[in-house]
Amino acid sequence: MDFTAKLRDKFAKYGYRIDDAAAEKFLEYYRFLLEYNAKVNLTAITDEDGVTEKHFLDSLAAAEYLKEGAKVADVGSGAGFPAVVIKIYRPDSDVTMFESNGKKATFLALLISKLALDGIRVVNMRAEDAGRKEEFRGVFDAVTARAVTETRVLLEYAMPLLKEGGELMAYKAHCKEEREAAVNAAKILRAELAEVKEYYIEGNFRTLLRYIKAAETPEKYPRRNARIASEPL
Repeated sequence: MDFTAKLRDKFAKYGYRIDDAAAEKFLEYYRFLLEYNAKVNLTAITDEDGVTEKHFLDSLAAAEYLKEGAKVADVGSGAGFPAVVIKIYRPDSDVTMFESNGKKATFLALLISKLALDGIRVVNMRAEDAGRKEEFRGVFDAVTARAVTETRVLLEYAMPLLKEGGELMAYKAHCKEEREAAVNAAKILRAELAEVKEYYIEGNFRTLLRYIKAAETPEKYPRRNARIASEPL
C-alpha cells in the first residue's frame, strides 16, 4: 500500500477524512521534510508511520475546535506541526506561523510555496514580540502551540495575540503539574481553562489544553523574553 493510501486509512481510523488532493499534499510535505531535514534539524522522527502518527495525526487534535474561517496563530512553528497540517486539513483557516529560528522560518516559507498553500504565512519573529505589535495583538481566534514551552510561559505568549473569547490550544503529553503551576498565570492573564482533552494515538498518550481568553490581557503583558523565562508568572 502506498503512502497516501496508508495515510487516508490511518486518518479515517481516528475520524479524519481527507480527499486525494489533501493526501497528495501530505505526501509532498513528508518528502520535503525528509529532504530538508538532512541539512536542518527539524525532527528526529522520519519514518512514514512515525511522521503520520506522531506529527500529522497529533496535529489535527485542535482542528475540530476551529470555527469556519478561523484566524489562527501558531507559536514556535518549527517544522510546521500543527500549523501546516491544520491548513491542509482545514483550508478555510487563515494561518500565521511565528518562528524565531531563521533556518526553520526559511523551511516553512519554502514548504508553503512547494505545497501551493494560500492563506498561510510565516513571520520570523518571537511570539512575545508579536504580542506587542498592533497588527498582531488581539486579532486571532485561536493560538496553537506544540512542544514549545511550559504552560505558564506559553499563556503569556498566547493571550495577548487572541481576541476576547479566542482560545489557546496547547499540545502536551502528561502535564498535570504544568497545569497546576499555570493557575496563577491564567488568573493574571485573564485565561480560563476550558478543557483538558486526553487522547491516545497508536498507544501514545497526548493532552490538548484549551484555554479561553475571558477578558482583555493587561497592557503590560507580554513582558520581554528574558523576564518571562527568568520570572514566569
